[in-house]
Amino acid sequence: MDFSLIGAAIGESLTLASFIGIGGGVLLGYMIGVIPGLSRSVAISIAIPMTFYMSPYIAISFLIGLSKGTAAGSAVSAILLNAPGEASSAATALDGYPLAKSGKPKTALQIGLLASVIGDILATIILIFVAIPFARVALMFGPYEMAAILAFALVFIAGLSSGSLFKGLAAGGLGIFLGSIGLDNQTGLPRLTFGLTELMDGMPLIAVAIGTLALSEMFVQAEKLRHQRETMSVKLENRPDDRITWPLFRRILPTILRGTGVGTLVGALPGLGPSVGSFMSYGLAQKASRTPEKFGKGEPAGIAASESADNAVIPAALIPLFGLGIPGNVSAALLIGAFAIHGITVGPLLLRDEPELLYSIFAGMILASVIMLVLGWYGLKVFAQITRVPPHVVIPIVVFFCLAGMLLQGYGTFGLVILIGFAVLGYLMKKFDYSFVTFLVAFIITPMLELNLRQSIILSRGEWSILLERPIALFFIVCTLLALVMLAWRTVISGRSVAGAPPE
Repeated sequence: MDFSLIGAAIGESLTLASFIGIGGGVLLGYMIGVIPGLSRSVAISIAIPMTFYMSPYIAISFLIGLSKGTAAGSAVSAILLNAPGEASSAATALDGYPLAKSGKPKTALQIGLLASVIGDILATIILIFVAIPFARVALMFGPYEMAAILAFALVFIAGLSSGSLFKGLAAGGLGIFLGSIGLDNQTGLPRLTFGLTELMDGMPLIAVAIGTLALSEMFVQAEKLRHQRETMSVKLENRPDDRITWPLFRRILPTILRGTGVGTLVGALPGLGPSVGSFMSYGLAQKASRTPEKFGKGEPAGIAASESADNAVIPAALIPLFGLGIPGNVSAALLIGAFAIHGITVGPLLLRDEPELLYSIFAGMILASVIMLVLGWYGLKVFAQITRVPPHVVIPIVVFFCLAGMLLQGYGTFGLVILIGFAVLGYLMKKFDYSFVTFLVAFIITPMLELNLRQSIILSRGEWSILLERPIALFFIVCTLLALVMLAWRTVISGRSVAGAPPE
């Protein structure tokens, strides 16, 4: 480990520009996360165009800080409104809202904040000590290994991100199809461009991300407005007994540590996502508790378990991203687009080509956690007021930023048409339960998968026997085939059980 690079990275993270960029990201994320319906992926997709004129370090740190702030902010609406800012905070609402209704909203918010910050910092430290050795090993991988790993990741995500394997594979297939549009990376010939020069570089990632995630979500939220109930926000009051105490913190600390471990494990596995981590941590905390009957009725440990795991997923999802170039979830996938905007190849080559940038990002992530603690602790009342902003005010503002962000890309009217097309596609995928996570990840990794697969075929001259000399590649190919068989069997069995269920 180069300590001179570490010192330079720490120095860069302590500059005024770094504080403004990272602090601004955390603050914006907190404000977006408090608003129900705006998830961290929506926030990142909207904010990517804002990073065009930032330095690579500030841009990536800004987006990671935004993601962290959104995750922490979504707990505010879960606790005060019983309306989670995103799905991963639904477990927080199970105990957060009852505790707030019982007269201790500030206590619930402080527990959620401390659990978020501790889980986030510990997972970031794990990322630092795991990602760098992982990237060094990955540098020795050839096209055979990378093609096999990317194929396994695609199947793995398709099976876990949708209730049906076939829907997951259909979404992934659509992502692969759209990801292959543009110039062939070996022959230089155009594919599926239909004579449009705007498609020579492929479908614009920003249009796909903003349309599928942000703009489509606004369509969904607008549809829900007709059935929107009146706000049930719990009001914060200055009560001396409404605050976290040292005995209470000491009691929930083991739960926070266990939740951090669960969130780190879940985040490091591609496709699982923060919702799986938060609910898994919540379930383990309930099983480990001596009073499991208190869960769901305002148990502080329930808040701590959910929030620690939810926020630990964010840094942990960067382990496969920095190590192999494979995004662990949608937020990590969007970061690939941000790296590409600044001309940086994410993955193990980042350690070799831009080691100072990588260390600076790690230092910025720690700084973002500290800023999140300060902003969340002293801004509780301010963020609580944001929960009262009505959706009919939020939706037009978000739509405006989506359209403005696309125009900043320079695609003009063509970009807006593509954006709206993907917004409609994302809306339909959400309505009919097709995994937009699988679609987006498949779209992003298709160029890498195709390049490595074609290089493998050329190098091996079509001889499958060469895989016997590549045990890592062979291992992942076998894992991919086994995953396909097991997931298909699970889908068929679940379909039979539903079809054969007795009528109610």
